[in-house]
Amino acid sequence: MVTNTFTASIHKEGNFYVANCVEVGTVSQGETMEEALANLKEATELYLEEFPITEQAPIFLTTFTTEAYA
Repeated sequence: MVTNTFTASIHKEGNFYVANCVEVGTVSQGETMEEALANLKEATELYLEEFPITEQAPIFLTTFTTEAYA
């Protein structure tokens, strides 16, 4: 068994937290951030059982700003 480390981004939508695995693209949700992350871990593990990764490319995270017009 291989252990991989993945990156999760979490944001709130209404009453739920939505978690996204940056490297794989899996998404899940929960009523708390902890629940969303646990659900994302499970979803990612199930995804990787079906579609294993052979090489993990590096991910570069950054931020950017934009102007919004009301």
